[in-house]
Amino acid sequence: MKYFKASETTLFFNTRDEMIKVKLDRVAYFEADSNYCHVVFINGAKATLLTSLVNIEELLSERFKGENPLFIRIGKRFIVNRQYIFQINIPLQKLILTDYISPSILEISISKEALKNLKQLYTSI
Repeated sequence: MKYFKASETTLFFNTRDEMIKVKLDRVAYFEADSNYCHVVFINGAKATLLTSLVNIEELLSERFKGENPLFIRIGKRFIVNRQYIFQINIPLQKLILTDYISPSILEISISKEALKNLKQLYTSI
């Protein structure tokens, strides 16, 4: 899958048969799935990209250089939009995401260790 930049906040992923527009400020998280990557938007819409999570991480690091990036890698499978993090529940191994406007809430199952590290990042600031 080839990708190209439309602007600082939008990516287009292009294949022979389809094109997917990804507005980065509306992405809740990216999830690894072998050689694919699922992108889940805060409204619940989903798309599958023919690229790895490592490639997505490189694209995002190029796009958001600086001390306070919009996205954060959590464990091996997820890159999460920091602005949507609502609750970190370590005992239940859940990360809850919301935009604080719509009634939709996204739950992600993440390892206790990854959630502990994320919580530590927020509480040590």
